[in-house]
Amino acid sequence: MKDKICIVTGGSAGIGKATVAGLAQRRATVVIACRDVDKGNAAKDEIAAKASSKDLHVMQLDLASLASVRAFAAAFAAKFTRLDVLVENAGVMTRKRQLTVDGLEMNFGVNHVGHFLLTERLLPLLKTSAPSRIVVVSSNMHPSGKIDFDDLAMEKSWSGSYPRSKLANMLFVRALAKRLEGTKVVVNGLHPGVISTELARDFPAPVRLLAKWFLKSPEQGARTSIYLATAAQAAEISGRYFADAKEKKPGAAALDDALAERLWTETEHLVARAAAPAPAAAATNA
Repeated sequence: MKDKICIVTGGSAGIGKATVAGLAQRRATVVIACRDVDKGNAAKDEIAAKASSKDLHVMQLDLASLASVRAFAAAFAAKFTRLDVLVENAGVMTRKRQLTVDGLEMNFGVNHVGHFLLTERLLPLLKTSAPSRIVVVSSNMHPSGKIDFDDLAMEKSWSGSYPRSKLANMLFVRALAKRLEGTKVVVNGLHPGVISTELARDFPAPVRLLAKWFLKSPEQGARTSIYLATAAQAAEISGRYFADAKEKKPGAAALDDALAERLWTETEHLVARAAAPAPAAAATNA
């Protein structure tokens, strides 16, 4: 991975941090994209003390703000001339319905829409750097997800928000792989395992403690992301789903091309609406 430039979203903790460490150990240049720059710098220092590569960078990225996504992509393109690997690792799992600054349901907005826009903005660099790779961290919960296009903000029913966002990840992988045919840019999704990470930070302390005792470590969870980012045998595979560094069959809905295309179109509309200026207030007579 020497001379390769990689981005890992959510790279300051958990699976993301372990992924950064694995790529740095393979001598890659890695950008830690995270909300909290101080936390990112602490992770960078810790990883650099042990890794073969010291070429680590921290850049601010808040996937709950599409303006932040655009700013990150512009800043990255100004700083780097290529991008070999984009690992879309960051994610949230909230206990109750919340909204992003753009008015999107939080799990869907961060886990799917934010990464959708990030990919769109970075695709020119990925294409000019080809062969290159996009790695999307989904979940084995995606088969239970359902997408109601009449209620994308989940105002009627919030139940099942996280699985829905993970199904959206896999539908995005499928639709994007078709668009990337012939470009030598590959994209694949994965289930990292049931991992003890900060994803459960919104849950009560007893739940978080049990997670640390019984779940896999972040290093184990990063295994498949690192495999898809680095393995020679993964360079020609695209549009697939992996777990434990092996290809698996995704849920039936994740193979629905019509659903994938509709979600792509609807996501484009969501991004466009978020970018549109607010209408001017109507003039009134004094």
